[in-house]
Amino acid sequence: MSRRARTALVVSAVLLPLTACGGIDAKQDDTKAAAKAAPGFPYTVDNCGVKTTFTKAPERALPMNQHATEVLLELGLAKSVTGSAYLDDKILPKYAADYAKIPVVAKEYPSKEKLLAANPDFVYGGYASAFDAKQGRSREVLKKSGIESRLNIEYCTEGSSAIDDIYREVAETGRTFGVGARADKWVADAKKTIDGTAARLKGIKPVSVFAYDSGDKTAQTAGGKGMANEMITRAGGKNVMADTPKSFMDASWEQLVTRRPDVVMIIDYGSTTVEQKKKRLLEDPALKDVPAIRNKRFAVMPLSEILVGVRAPAAIERLALQLHPELKK
Repeated sequence: MSRRARTALVVSAVLLPLTACGGIDAKQDDTKAAAKAAPGFPYTVDNCGVKTTFTKAPERALPMNQHATEVLLELGLAKSVTGSAYLDDKILPKYAADYAKIPVVAKEYPSKEKLLAANPDFVYGGYASAFDAKQGRSREVLKKSGIESRLNIEYCTEGSSAIDDIYREVAETGRTFGVGARADKWVADAKKTIDGTAARLKGIKPVSVFAYDSGDKTAQTAGGKGMANEMITRAGGKNVMADTPKSFMDASWEQLVTRRPDVVMIIDYGSTTVEQKKKRLLEDPALKDVPAIRNKRFAVMPLSEILVGVRAPAAIERLALQLHPELKK
């Protein structure tokens, strides 16, 4: 074999693996390009001051609080949920089958150790208390453990409509999990439900409403901000405490007497039953001349339905029927 032939053979032998490597690199580049081209990603969201860029959807979400869990289930994301915590109420029947397959990490909030043991890559808090720094669950601490997070925007938005917050909450969560189209459909359907209730209430005079959450010496009630106030308004009511710029507050019983609501909306949750709350109001002699008490006009709304979550649109319709029984005819 000539020197030139031997040289050509050696060069070919050297170039062949290089060419093969080039092919592997090209395939890897193609794979990366395909990943980058996934619909909706990368997605950057500023949630309550925490800016996060998602390059893919979370795969092991841990929702804490009822409305966070139900947002994920409504969006068809049960397979992306690794566990749940802290329900205020029974899960809605439509979600029961999916929820039954999800481990309950804690009856209330899990300790930091239990949370980490669930191995989530995303924690979704319904209330600010889900990320209690004193309990080692702050968003900053979770981030250091490689866990992204989201807080329901009811606890960080100012001056916006609570209904608009619901639309935004569902839309942003949907995009985070790569199901933006599904979220957009839910928002469109929710708007139809709320608009339909508004159409039924057209021309009907609002009734005055006092929301009774809890309390004995004072009454925990809804002020003029937040979902409870907006729900009352959109259901054909007028919150008698709307002049106080708070979501919830303590009111004196004298204020209930002087503001004379037509209806008391009892917020149902916790160990004190609806009947016990009614009994407390009806047996207080100081309240006997309040129209709502005198006429025994009560509406009942579960706490889980007056939050920025997927229950609210249908709940507004249910409250409207309680405030305006004539709509049932």
